[in-house]
Amino acid sequence: MLVGALEARRWAGLVLSPGPGRGVGIRLAFVTPAGERREWDDWYQMVSRVGPHAPDFSYARVEFAGLDAEGPADPRGPRPAGRLVLEWSRRDEAVALRARLDAAGRLELIGDIPWGFAGRWEEVAAEPSRWRARAPGGEGEADLEIDAAFRVEGERRGLPDPDGDVAFSLAAGAGGGRVTMVAAWGAEDAEDADHRIDEADAWIDDARQAWERRRPRAPHHPDLAESIADNLMWMVLLQPETGRLYTPAGRRWIFPAPGGETGAGAKEHDDWTIFGWDTFFNTLLLATVSGDLAWSTLLAGLETQYPNGNIPNWRSRRGGTPDRSQPPVGSFAALRLFRAHPDRDALAAAYPSLLAWSEWWVADRNGRPRREGLTPGLLAWGSDTHLVPGPGRVPPWEERASGHQRAAWESGQDDLPLWEEAAWDPRRQVLAMSAVDLCSYRALDLESLSRVAGILGDASTARRLTEAKRRLAATMNRVLWSESAGLYLDELPTGFSPRVAASNFLPLAAGIPDAQQAARLVETLRDPARFWGDWVLPTISRDDPAFSDQQYWRGSIWPPMNYLVLEGLRRYGFTVLAADLARKGAAMFLADRRRTGLCRENFDARSGQGQGRRFQSWAPLFALGALEALEPGHGDGGTSAPEPTAGAIGGGTGPKN
Repeated sequence: MLVGALEARRWAGLVLSPGPGRGVGIRLAFVTPAGERREWDDWYQMVSRVGPHAPDFSYARVEFAGLDAEGPADPRGPRPAGRLVLEWSRRDEAVALRARLDAAGRLELIGDIPWGFAGRWEEVAAEPSRWRARAPGGEGEADLEIDAAFRVEGERRGLPDPDGDVAFSLAAGAGGGRVTMVAAWGAEDAEDADHRIDEADAWIDDARQAWERRRPRAPHHPDLAESIADNLMWMVLLQPETGRLYTPAGRRWIFPAPGGETGAGAKEHDDWTIFGWDTFFNTLLLATVSGDLAWSTLLAGLETQYPNGNIPNWRSRRGGTPDRSQPPVGSFAALRLFRAHPDRDALAAAYPSLLAWSEWWVADRNGRPRREGLTPGLLAWGSDTHLVPGPGRVPPWEERASGHQRAAWESGQDDLPLWEEAAWDPRRQVLAMSAVDLCSYRALDLESLSRVAGILGDASTARRLTEAKRRLAATMNRVLWSESAGLYLDELPTGFSPRVAASNFLPLAAGIPDAQQAARLVETLRDPARFWGDWVLPTISRDDPAFSDQQYWRGSIWPPMNYLVLEGLRRYGFTVLAADLARKGAAMFLADRRRTGLCRENFDARSGQGQGRRFQSWAPLFALGALEALEPGHGDGGTSAPEPTAGAIGGGTGPKN
């Protein structure tokens, strides 16, 4: 039985699923004294603190604020009144849930069926504090019965059930109220939940204390490990048709169902949405708390692969992007995960998909490699426009997107100013450039995948990939290195691009420059007029006209770019600078988290203020980078970044400051 807040919109609720396509749900709704109803996506706006959340689902806690406020809370101001604290604990074949309300109004507890599962709730006749659910068994399996008992402190009322759900409400005055539930299954005693309700409070309290004792902590920086576990576990969701656990880009990143219903409730949303590079970074984060969940997430990302080898920008149960991919960081994540949690079978399962994805980037298309840049051997972002789904099969914002925009989406840096310098080549279906960032990702992928091949005994493929990395590095150094600028710059038809982004430092992570080139790169990185400062790293140079926008990838600070640049600094032995970058990023992230309770998508490079989505799954990369830099061996399975190949400098032999 899988039990947890495993549906994206069910921040305040649970899913109980015994297998693919089966299960029931429980969720909360709140009605203010004025009659305003809060449910579904409203909870997202009211979440004020997530965690702790144990990776074995034995305990979880989430807090909401502003239940009786008008409009969403201002994250910069004090937390509004009107609170709800929700806790639950899984134990053996039962789950206990406790909701404590500190707000005047009505709290509703609703038994429903998520994703159109096979299952139903019903009230037990003549027993107002009992429900029973039935989930049909799979082939050769008996039906599953779930028995639920409730205890309410406050006035209890029955509610109509126009949707066929069961529900009751807790009417709370200014002093609030509380409701406790125990749901049991598989017990010989059909009334087991009714017996356990008396011990539910002690059960939940004991589970909280047990997790606090055993949760992972860094010896000198305890907040770092806790911030990863708390946020990432609240991002773990269920793919209902497969029963696999995965992490989206965030609980609000479940796209609408293409051409589907647009009415109220969950029917307007697809069942799941998986993003490419978000998933692989989430794998690294989950590895700090659960190897099993990390491998499940990585494999879920690879299972989005199209037959031609493309791991897409995003894919859902009913939609996706067969025309484009995202930065190829999957092999890097798989290698790091294997080092932290060795599982040869899981790595072998991932290997064919990773190899096919690597080959997709350079597969023949109309006589040239699919994503070939201006110079043969280099790469450019693109979109296979003939594969773009037709109208009604993509989200509304993608309906009339240009090829240029789809190529920018493939980069992951959707509106990075560098892409303004490159025209769209409709014949070749790529941006007319050679992109430093994609070439660097490609080099890192080839290097990491070569090591994976070696671990699995595929020596000939390992040698082929290593040689491909060597050729790519040589071409990057010949074509993209600007001696006068001391940087790797994008190649345009007119020459070097005049713009510099944080991603121009990615060659460090891929082991491309020699020691002298690395030192030149770091000179620019440390220049406060361009990139360094109290808040680092901005996505675009501080002296770029777009820096003041601080909108999305136009100047703001993003966790994956900080993390990868930090990897490059560690690789080349710039340990002092790496520690400084790690401390600044983690301090910015943790200060915002303490102040707001949120896990923000990006940060303003002038103030360190959190921006974008309230809860983004990869935001704790700031904390992971600090764990790896400040607590060597804690966050990376006892390894640093992958060792450089021959001809590159690393392992502490480069400059130290």
